[in-house]
Order: sequence, then structure tokens, then C-alpha cells
Amino acid sequence: MTFIIRQMLENDITFVQEIARTSWHHTYEGIIPRDIQDRFLQMAYSSNRLTQRFTTSLFLVAIVDESLVGFANFSNVTHGEAELLAIYLHPDSQGSGIGSALLQRGLNMLPSLSSLFVCVEKENTIGMHFYQAKGFEKLVEFDECFDGYPLKTVKMVKQHEKG
Repeated sequence: MTFIIRQMLENDITFVQEIARTSWHHTYEGIIPRDIQDRFLQMAYSSNRLTQRFTTSLFLVAIVDESLVGFANFSNVTHGEAELLAIYLHPDSQGSGIGSALLQRGLNMLPSLSSLFVCVEKENTIGMHFYQAKGFEKLVEFDECFDGYPLKTVKMVKQHEKG
């Protein structure tokens, strides 16, 4: 599959919102109630919030045949550390190498990065397997209250050597 990865632009906002919604509903079905998902998505992926995120941090999008199919958002690097805030693909694009390419491009674009952290909901088996396959290691597991709903979250880290 041929795809392009580039930095997010303002006119990508509605497409990012749709990918986030579709991916969340697919990933968290049976894990997080739909109304809680929708409240989170409305807040975290509002146009204002996305504008702030793509102008102040590394926000990449993946495009196949002129359609946005995924994105990844990384925090800024502080003291050699950064966080993978989000990486989501349309369910039809999962398993195609696009998620791996988004992750690798982000790693390559973050100067002075030594450790990349990510938090994953424990029952998100697709996400857990993806991160483990990419060399992330479990640091800690903790209980979290997500909009009043109890979740088990796993914090993972990937050490990054410049190549």
C-alpha cells in the first residue's frame, strides 16, 4: 500500500476528527461506554483543541489515495523524554504498516529524544500488541477514572537510540 506521511494542516481537522471517532468506536467497543467515548472525543478533538495541538506539537497524518487514514500526535521533547499522545488509524487501514510508519517518522523528527512514553488502556489488545511489537516495555499498570468510568491503564516506554 502506498501512503504519504506529512505534518497536519488546518484543513485536515475534520478528517482527523472522523478518524478519531471511527477508531475510538472500533477500538473501545465493549471497553468504554459509547457516551463516555463521545464526550471525550468532543473535548479532545474539538477544532480549537486540534488547532492548538497541531501548532504546538508534532502532529502527523497518513494519507492513502488522497484520503486521510490515520494520525499520530507526539508531545514536545523535554529532558530527552516525550509522550505519544495519540496514534489512530481507520480500522480498514490497520495492519498495513501505516501505524509503524507514523511512529517511526515521529521518532525521526523529534530531536534529542531518548525515551518515548505511551499510556494504553489494558483491554486495548490491538494497541498493546502494537506497542510491544515496536519495542515498548511496560513500566507500570494503574487504575484510572476516565470521566467517572474505571479503567486499567498501562504506561509503556520505548528507548530511542539515534541511528
